Amino acid sequence: MLAKRIIPCLDIKDGRVVKGVKFLGLKDAGDPVEVAKLYDNQQADELVFLDITASVQKRKTLVDLVERIAENIFMPFTVGGGVGDLADIRNLLNAGAEKISINTQAVRFPELIRDASGKFGSQCIVLAIDAKKNEKGWEVYINGGRTPTGIDALEWAKRGAELGAGEILLTSMDYDGTKDGYDLELTKAISSSVGIPVIASGGAGTLAHFYDCFAKTGADAALAASLFHYGTYSVKQVKEYLKERGIPVRL
Repeated sequence: MLAKRIIPCLDIKDGRVVKGVKFLGLKDAGDPVEVAKLYDNQQADELVFLDITASVQKRKTLVDLVERIAENIFMPFTVGGGVGDLADIRNLLNAGAEKISINTQAVRFPELIRDASGKFGSQCIVLAIDAKKNEKGWEVYINGGRTPTGIDALEWAKRGAELGAGEILLTSMDYDGTKDGYDLELTKAISSSVGIPVIASGGAGTLAHFYDCFAKTGADAALAASLFHYGTYSVKQVKEYLKERGIPVRL
C-alpha cells in the first residue's frame, strides 16, 4: 500500500498565512516563508499554498511569494488561487510549484482541466473542490467558498477526473476549521467514485481524526492547517501516531 501523506496548508490573504472556521473569521497565523520552512523541517510530505482571495478579487496568485517559498523548501509544493489560464499555470510552475490547484476557473471553464493536463501532464493538475452539504448531497462552491454553483460535488469530481485532473483536493466547508474531524461521509463518497488520489481537507482537530480519515475512507492524503499552525501537533507527531496504528506513512 502506498504511504499516506500528511499535508499542511497555507491559506494566504494579503501576503500572510490566515485561518478561519467554515471559511469565515480569518485570523493571522504567520509569515508564509517562515511557516513553510517550519513544515519542511518537520518533514511534511507536501505543502499546499492557497491564495484564498485571488479569485474573488479577480487577480493573479502572488507569484513572487510562491518563488520565495519554493526557494526555501525541498518538499513538493502545490499552489492555487486565482489560476485562470494556461499562462498562469506555466508561470507558477516556473516559479517553483510542482502542482497547480484550480477551482473557480475549472468550474467556469471545465476544458481548462483537459487543456492543462494535456500540456503540463495530469500529475501537475489538482482539481480543488469546496463542497457544502445540502438536501441532495453536496454542492460545489467557488470564489473561496462565497458562491454556490448548483453543481453536485460527486458528479463534478467524476467529471474532473475524466477531463484529466491528476488529483482532487476535497474541502468540506461544513467541517473546515471546526476541529470536529474530517467529513468522512463526503470523503468516502468522493474517493470511492474516482480513480485518482483524493486529499481530505477540513476539520482535523485530534490525532484520531487523521486515523479515522485513512481507516474509514479511501483518502490518499490528509490536509490540515490550524492544528499545525498553532502548534497543537507537529507533522511528525501525526505520522508517528498513524504508524503505531498500522497506517503506512513516511517517517
